[in-house]
Amino acid sequence: MSEIVSVSGGPTKPEIIAVSLSKLGLRDGDRFADVGCGTGSVSIEAAKLARKLTIYAIDARNEALRATEMNFKNFNIKNARILAGEASDLLNSESFTDFIDCAFVGGTKNIGSVLETLVKKKARSIVVNAVRIETVVRTIEAMKKLGIFDEVVHISVSRSAPIAGETMFKPENPVYIIVGKKQN
Repeated sequence: MSEIVSVSGGPTKPEIIAVSLSKLGLRDGDRFADVGCGTGSVSIEAAKLARKLTIYAIDARNEALRATEMNFKNFNIKNARILAGEASDLLNSESFTDFIDCAFVGGTKNIGSVLETLVKKKARSIVVNAVRIETVVRTIEAMKKLGIFDEVVHISVSRSAPIAGETMFKPENPVYIIVGKKQN
């Protein structure tokens, strides 16, 4: 099994990915945007859940794009486009696809315009991960304004670690998972 090539701020922890993807509700053949893709770890796990997934991995950081490219190669992810730039600009460009089925947003720069564009692209579900409470509030407000807010889940994970020949738990940073769903 290959190891994920890391960057600052990532990869997203497996437990957080599992909950985020379960909330996203991926389906076979979906067009999936991984906004602020970082290492590409969310896309890699998404590709395991849904067959024939088309992945758009987006990040503005060169180190993240290099890590994603290496990780996609190491994990044999072939159905993906890696896109460099600000998500709000890329998603709105004429060369980008007309629709997205679902999106994971790990980078929260310009969150309001990113969410607005994903709604215009007809995304049925959007999951945003955030660690800062101000980002959580901005995201909830933007989702409510767009009529897509569904819920927020606060996840705290602790990992076992040795101490004096026994076991203790060390907490990871908590994460807020904000879920938006297209209302019928």
